[in-house]
Amino acid sequence: MKYIYSEEYLADLQGHIFPIQKYKMVFEQLKDEEIITEMNLIKPEKASWDDISLVHTNEYITDMKLLRPTVRTLSSEMALTEEIIEAFRFGTGGSITACRIASEGGGAANIGGGLHHAFPDHAEGFCYINDIAVGIRVIQRDGFKGKILIVDLDLHQGNGTAVIFQNDPTVFTFSMHQEHNYPIKEKSNYDIGLRDGCGDDEYINLLDEALEKILSEFHPDMVVYVAGSDPYIFDQLGGLALTTEGLIRRDEKVISTAKNIGSSLVILLAGGYATEIDDTIEIHKNTLKIGEKFYPN
Repeated sequence: MKYIYSEEYLADLQGHIFPIQKYKMVFEQLKDEEIITEMNLIKPEKASWDDISLVHTNEYITDMKLLRPTVRTLSSEMALTEEIIEAFRFGTGGSITACRIASEGGGAANIGGGLHHAFPDHAEGFCYINDIAVGIRVIQRDGFKGKILIVDLDLHQGNGTAVIFQNDPTVFTFSMHQEHNYPIKEKSNYDIGLRDGCGDDEYINLLDEALEKILSEFHPDMVVYVAGSDPYIFDQLGGLALTTEGLIRRDEKVISTAKNIGSSLVILLAGGYATEIDDTIEIHKNTLKIGEKFYPN
């Protein structure tokens, strides 16, 4: 597993609920545990506007460049500053790097990314740039012809990603999310809307069934795992009831399945708003450790 991270991912979000400091905390703790080393760490370049334009419209990109408060940017529900946009561009660069590594086989984790609510022409849900889509579009532009399965297990549906890939038969979007929560739902290739209070066993059973069904019809060369920590029972913005152990089972299922079918793997952290940030950090670390177990250097 290669790890992608930069201090440039961090920005002053001006009191916003998104715990952006989690990126640095996860990185530093895994470095202290010698899971991340100089040998497996890659510092990404900032995503170019040309790369971003593979997904986002010119008008919306101009709004971001000029920091214009328009209907396209105000829907982010986040401040619009140069520092924040630069951080999002670096995070997107991390996802591009992870996708490039996976396009050559093996596994890569961006200690950031997974901003699945951004649409081609506007921001949404704390997301200005859809780094998932940009990463995929960049490797496709550069010659990758394989099939890609996006497994989005953030608590919130990956609505922007679903729309972006609706007409691309080489990319299969799978989202399993809390039904009665943000956002207004779009159509993924396969959606499971979970009841409020869904717990470990019910969740894992549904995930097992979904992956079996999807993989009977779609045979990916790459799996992009959007591994939000917000299905956790003590998440401030969520209404599911997974325990830390349940989330480990979730991660084991997705990552072992990717390995068993011979797919390369990208891991993106996505959301997570636990009452105690240490819980969010533990959940993300567990995901990355499981990635390391199945995709060692």
